[in-house]
Amino acid sequence: MDEALIRSLTPGVLTVLVRRGADFAAAEDAVQDALVEAVRGWPADPPRDPKGWLVTVAWRRFLDAARADTARRRREDRVEEEPVPGPAPDVDDTLQLYFLCAHPSLTPSAAVALTLRAVGGLTTRQIARAYLVPEATMAQRISRAKRTVSGVRFDRPGDVATVLRVLYLVFNEGYSGDVDLAAEAVRLTRQLAASVDHPEVAGLLALMLLHHARRAARTAPDGSLVPLAEQDRGRWDTASIAEGVRILQAALARDRLGEFQAQAAIAALHADAPTAGETDWPQIVEWYDELARLTDNPVVRLNRAVAVGEADGPRAGLAALAELDGTLPRHTAVAAYLHERDGDPDTAARLYAEAALKAPALAERDHLTRQAARLNSRRRGRR
Repeated sequence: MDEALIRSLTPGVLTVLVRRGADFAAAEDAVQDALVEAVRGWPADPPRDPKGWLVTVAWRRFLDAARADTARRRREDRVEEEPVPGPAPDVDDTLQLYFLCAHPSLTPSAAVALTLRAVGGLTTRQIARAYLVPEATMAQRISRAKRTVSGVRFDRPGDVATVLRVLYLVFNEGYSGDVDLAAEAVRLTRQLAASVDHPEVAGLLALMLLHHARRAARTAPDGSLVPLAEQDRGRWDTASIAEGVRILQAALARDRLGEFQAQAAIAALHADAPTAGETDWPQIVEWYDELARLTDNPVVRLNRAVAVGEADGPRAGLAALAELDGTLPRHTAVAAYLHERDGDPDTAARLYAEAALKAPALAERDHLTRQAARLNSRRRGRR
């Protein structure tokens, strides 16, 4: 069985059934039944038109289930409308599934899970492993999401911004279990970019490629985090960087700047620097100014304070940081870094230790603890 082919066909088959009037949950069940039949029969007798075969079998499975429901007359009318089996139209309806899975009534976690299930073609078990939750928990989450969007029809343009936000959440889930969610997000965003001509879709794809290019250098052999300035740039994926920059330049040329394009521009400046010391920090500050204007996001302003500290010195960075809410995530870690740059290791060590207690992830907590220990060790050595 060609798993890649199955995963690429599943969204289109599901969309055909929904367009014919099947509610989302029933259509998804019927498609899964058809996939089971494909697994059993295709190795010995592969169809000439795989998508048409899946559509025909899935529609019949849906009708079989519909006949068992109470509204028999209405469903019998639908049976009469069954199309003659034949080649399926070569139309990519995947974009409609993105909009359905990013429905505003869904929570972000439910939208991400439903996107991975319906558009990504991942199994419930794979998604559960990626999220490190029991399979039954993920099954319930996906079932609730399917019930929420059941009956929603594709009669209005979807919100591209919401779809992009869901894909961005998928990308930021990181790497766990047997599914690389970052790579999966790149794959799905490529698929979206092929379906819709939108500069922010291109911007998100460029951002993902530029960040994903640094993946191999982000952790040491023992699993510890390696800060950007200390990463071995020879391990960065230059092909992904070149592709990301090319996509970004084409998007920026359309003069419809959005937040993902601005983020990608910052990532491109980091990727373009041969060494950390050659990073164009003044231009990065300018891009953070643009990003702050677009989003008014306090986390953006926090990252801008770091960039100001690099461009204009740590005192300027601390002044920018002082204007922000101290309860922001990673605020204390940024303060520690800037105080160390400013030649105040005692304050920096204390702040690193405080930041470690607030860190949301184990790897980040370990990194901050090591930073505090490093400075404390130096202080004891001076005594």
